Amino acid sequence: MFDKILIANRGEIACRIIHTCRKMGIRTVAVYADADARALHVQLADEACRIGESPPSESYLRSEKLLDAAKKHGAQAIHPGYGFLSENAEFARQCSKAGIVFIGPSVEAIEQMGAKDQAKRVMENAGVPVVPGYKGAEQSPDFLHAEAKKVGYPLMIKAVLGGGGKGMRVVHKHEDFPEALESACNEARNAFGDDRVLLESFISGPRHIEFQIFGDQHGNAVHLFERDCSLQRRHQKIIEESPSPFLDDELRSSMADAAVAAAKAVKYTGAGTVEFIVGSDRGFFFMEMNTRLQVEHPVTEMITGLDLVEWQLRVAAGEKLLLTQEEISQTGHAIEARIYAENPATGFLPSIGTLHSLAFPGLKQNNSSARASIRIDTGVEQGGEISIHYDPMIAKLIVHADSRKQAIAAMRSALAQSGVLGVVTNLGFLQSIMQHPDFEEGKTDTLFVDSKLESLLPGNKDSADWVCWGTAISCLLKDFADSENKAQKSMEPCSPWNSLGNWRAGIEEPHRVQLRNQQGTETEIKIFEENNTFRILHENTEISVTVSAHEDLLDLTWNSEGLEEYGHHLLVLSHESQLLAVHENGRTLFSRLDPLAYEQSEEVSDFRLSAPMPGNVIRVLVKAGDEVSSGQPLLVMEAMKMEHTIVAPADGIVEEILFQPGDLVQNDAKLVEFSLLEE
Repeated sequence: MFDKILIANRGEIACRIIHTCRKMGIRTVAVYADADARALHVQLADEACRIGESPPSESYLRSEKLLDAAKKHGAQAIHPGYGFLSENAEFARQCSKAGIVFIGPSVEAIEQMGAKDQAKRVMENAGVPVVPGYKGAEQSPDFLHAEAKKVGYPLMIKAVLGGGGKGMRVVHKHEDFPEALESACNEARNAFGDDRVLLESFISGPRHIEFQIFGDQHGNAVHLFERDCSLQRRHQKIIEESPSPFLDDELRSSMADAAVAAAKAVKYTGAGTVEFIVGSDRGFFFMEMNTRLQVEHPVTEMITGLDLVEWQLRVAAGEKLLLTQEEISQTGHAIEARIYAENPATGFLPSIGTLHSLAFPGLKQNNSSARASIRIDTGVEQGGEISIHYDPMIAKLIVHADSRKQAIAAMRSALAQSGVLGVVTNLGFLQSIMQHPDFEEGKTDTLFVDSKLESLLPGNKDSADWVCWGTAISCLLKDFADSENKAQKSMEPCSPWNSLGNWRAGIEEPHRVQLRNQQGTETEIKIFEENNTFRILHENTEISVTVSAHEDLLDLTWNSEGLEEYGHHLLVLSHESQLLAVHENGRTLFSRLDPLAYEQSEEVSDFRLSAPMPGNVIRVLVKAGDEVSSGQPLLVMEAMKMEHTIVAPADGIVEEILFQPGDLVQNDAKLVEFSLLEE
């Protein structure tokens, strides 16, 4: 076994690998770019090495820097994690030449599976069913347009290299093909340095179901059951679960056999994933093989009780697989939710900023069922940054329970105890999915999010009164704590002037908390307090509540016949005047108002089009003076290797284009001067 390995990655996967290495007594070397100098994976590793500036092209994608770091620190092997160079055959080849073990499959297997067109030919020869379509070498736009007509619509344009939803477009009409092809090719070129694509028939009612496979250097290959990854946005997974609620035993067995056949066809070693698309008619087809550990591998670990990173390390060290196929079993049901810094209401655009406040189950006391276990995989901590340079994932929340019903309940509870202040997240969106009847009944496919998007968006509806009241109590408790801390640090800790008590010359006066919700509605809550029992006066309501506080998590017991639900749990995070209240039905943002502060009235801003996030302008589609119609594309930005089109919000005239192709723009930068057409 290795004494020391280098982890050629960052974030949560680097932290995950370090966890197993510690358990096995293996020392770890972290690498970091400038933006990650104080990152969690750097703190957790035994040693750390700077490899360059923040952009991945200057650091995590520079194979020579990674190899130099491994040699400098005496690492015997390199674990690539996922993303970056994890599926780069040339990097694996360079490791071998340098006498360093690449913890992954052989160069030949990576090359065979790295290009989707070649992978499909290999699978066809192995008898594994593949999606019908075009996978040839001719790539001229006119030729592909003609081939698309032969394939039939709807169809999928898919980048030959890479993954993660980049370079993929669904096309429903023949006349839309040229524009979709150009966009997919540009995105593939930016993400993978290769703009080749293939065309696939679009499967009706598609389910995305993958099988975890493992092979060793002794010719053994096994599967570790499936993961249903059908819940996606922008062709990227957000929720995964196992077992799949869609598969019966016969179909599961057939797909498992095909997955193992795929592994044996390329003499696979290490961890890999065979991805299938399954139609509503239960026909299944090979899509691709990922020659690395997957983001969603914890789902498999939860149902099998196995450590897949340990398996990777042992296989790379030349050991046989720890178990035979007959010895591998699954227990219970696991669900994973990916928590991203992104805004579902703006097409899931990433959100950049500082994580001012962060809470997850396990970091706070919680009341989850003892029959469920909860796991958090993260590479960030409070005060950390979500950077433009990297994937905006904050954490993975994984639950495991005896049944799917119990796992869903555990996930709902866990999400209601998770919160982030500082960036926009998809947490409310994930809560909506967990509460949707189609998900509860296992009726979701890869089109679910797109078809149900409006109903899944958290929206701006007012929360129940109790959320506002509980938030006000949280503010008051924080005031009490701040006052006590201030008193302890003062010269006269017992002075009444250091108290927040509500005594006023013999008259009982309430504490007053003023809040403003997202809709701009302001309200004042009057609160009397005595020994953790609070009496609330709000409008025409008077109610008593007993509070048990565990840091930011409140257990509220209402003493009122008029309240339908007797008890609630409320997580309240705060940063400066901003408050986030998280509960079982969603989450609500408040601003706490200072009654003594003078607030300027907001002036109506000039009509302008701004960058939704930092990025590069890659195409300008109009010029100054053009008259445009509502929804017409004006320019295209590229950020985080994804294209974002800026469109006209209404019929109008382009007054001025403020940036040109190649320009770097900051978040909220004005891009286009625009005026409305006069009636």
